[in-house]
Amino acid sequence: MSNFALRDALDGRWAHVRQAAREQLAGSHFVAVPGETLEQSRERISRLIRELPTDPGIAAGFPIAYGGKADPGGSVVAAEMLAQLDLSLMVKAGVQWGLFGGAVVALGTAKHHDAYLRDIISADLMGCFAMTETGHGSDVQNLRTTCAYDPRTQTFDLHTPYEAARKDYIGNAARDGRMAVVFAQLITGGRRYGVHAWLVPIRDEDGNPMPGVTIGDDGPKAGLLGVDNGRLSFDHVRVPREMLLDRYGQVAPDGTYSSPIENDTRRFFTMLGTLVRGRVVVGGSASAATKSALTIAIRYGEVRRQFGAPGEEREIALNDYLAHQRKLLTALAKTYALTFAQDELVGALHEVQTAEGPADEHRQRELESRAAGLKAAQTWHATRTIQTCREALGGAGYLAENRLPGLKADTDVFTTFEGDNTVLLQLVAKGLLTGYRDAFGSLDGWGRATFVAEQVREMVLERTAARSLIQRLVDAVPGRDEEVALTDRGWHLRMFEDREKHLLDGAIRRLRRGASRKPERQFDIFNDVQDHVLEVASAHVDRVVLEAFVAAVDRFPEEPLLAKMCDLYALSEIEAHKGWYLEHQRLTPARSKAVTAQVNALLAQLRPHLPELVGAFAVPDEWLACAALREEPGRQEVMAAHDDQALAPAS
Repeated sequence: MSNFALRDALDGRWAHVRQAAREQLAGSHFVAVPGETLEQSRERISRLIRELPTDPGIAAGFPIAYGGKADPGGSVVAAEMLAQLDLSLMVKAGVQWGLFGGAVVALGTAKHHDAYLRDIISADLMGCFAMTETGHGSDVQNLRTTCAYDPRTQTFDLHTPYEAARKDYIGNAARDGRMAVVFAQLITGGRRYGVHAWLVPIRDEDGNPMPGVTIGDDGPKAGLLGVDNGRLSFDHVRVPREMLLDRYGQVAPDGTYSSPIENDTRRFFTMLGTLVRGRVVVGGSASAATKSALTIAIRYGEVRRQFGAPGEEREIALNDYLAHQRKLLTALAKTYALTFAQDELVGALHEVQTAEGPADEHRQRELESRAAGLKAAQTWHATRTIQTCREALGGAGYLAENRLPGLKADTDVFTTFEGDNTVLLQLVAKGLLTGYRDAFGSLDGWGRATFVAEQVREMVLERTAARSLIQRLVDAVPGRDEEVALTDRGWHLRMFEDREKHLLDGAIRRLRRGASRKPERQFDIFNDVQDHVLEVASAHVDRVVLEAFVAAVDRFPEEPLLAKMCDLYALSEIEAHKGWYLEHQRLTPARSKAVTAQVNALLAQLRPHLPELVGAFAVPDEWLACAALREEPGRQEVMAAHDDQALAPAS
């Protein structure tokens, strides 16, 4: 298999956007600069954001009428490519065009689009996305900022009632933002109608805060120095009625409220659902950073040698050690798997957001659930893998010039950015539980209803990729595991499915027991099984990711390395959960040991292809910005010899 064939498989549906980025952003001009001060980084990123190409680019997601490409999928992929250059630049661009501009597109109407979109796309109007509050992060529905309508002046009174209600961690707020999309509780006629969004000027043309607006600076952070995160508070700021982003909720001059969606909760989730692209971008960008880290660590492991084999003069390359392969190759296989799952997710996002006619609520909910689960999986994988890569370079991995410390610091916040991962997994789990409830009635009803568990499981389990292929592979697996080859893809799928189904069924049983014992204590019913439902969500995401990988292998049958990487991903995940499989008698002790032996065999088979496997990510050398990879041939051997001499006992 050629490096180019693997790259084509990994580049996916928007390969043209990836290749355009490699060409348009070539060189080191847009690459992160280690050792900058906070102000130097902010100044550089503020300058570079105006130099980014928009064709294709993140701005491709905007409507064609305003200079965009109406290509939401392309905009996500463009953001992923920026993440390989500089994560501060990606986040800054994401705030401007994804969150701020995206909210104006999704929640506003023609009057807002005509007035602001062209300046947003050109970055002549820099903006913020002011949702999160100091005291309310993930619980957006209960934000405390208020915006009350006064029919006498036909303006809204935007107010921060106390310090915990201030908007916090807001990108673009501390330095560059002139306007903000502010989320607050809409009040008119003495009644609350839930969270809505307004366009609010926060700085004048000279950069001074507008009357009633207090702007603070979040100051130094662990990473993302180029992003000017700040705090916003509002002291009875007057906002004109037409600045309400009123696609889903309108306020007439006399204060009458109307909406095409009558239910407040349903309207709230519909509004937030239109902003799902940001979550998809964060997950994909985390994977993009992971690819850079793995490329650095694996290429370094090819040239860095340490310790000699008995009877041999030449020292052993790091990548030849099984322990090294166990760390990096298994992480690489999971990165491949997540890449295909992300490509499928971006495709689903694109289809939903470009569909004509009424929104398909089922597809929208499925998209939101998958986006939440994959974002959690990708960002946690990034955090673990980048640390592993840092350790794989030893002391060199701790030097800023070798890029890994920057990647580690910049991606760390991704596990809580655009949704805390634990909360997101709860969202996934509740979606699965809702599927159960929709089929069989209320939670109380489950306690009394008679049903066949297997039927329920089949109804809840939804295929996400190549449905007929997946089902055919699963159906072809013999009844006894001992008769199945460890590399049988149907068996892998069945093992992942079985774990998800069993965990879900167990969670339902525990919820039913809780409902019968303390029916009046709804919080306790769920809280008592929170650990269990999080495991359900994780198992569900694992299965979705494997199915995406299997579908990709089917699309590229001539690529044997891809098939072996899929086997490695599946078996290493089964191995990681072998305790569960043994506990529930899905694996015998002998077969469990055989799984570990098979993982090691796959590592040995894939070892010679490691450079090719990371080369398929096609991250340009200038973007890696790693000094250790620029050193002349032979220097590593000299350094190793010097280390040996230094360690030798004195004569």
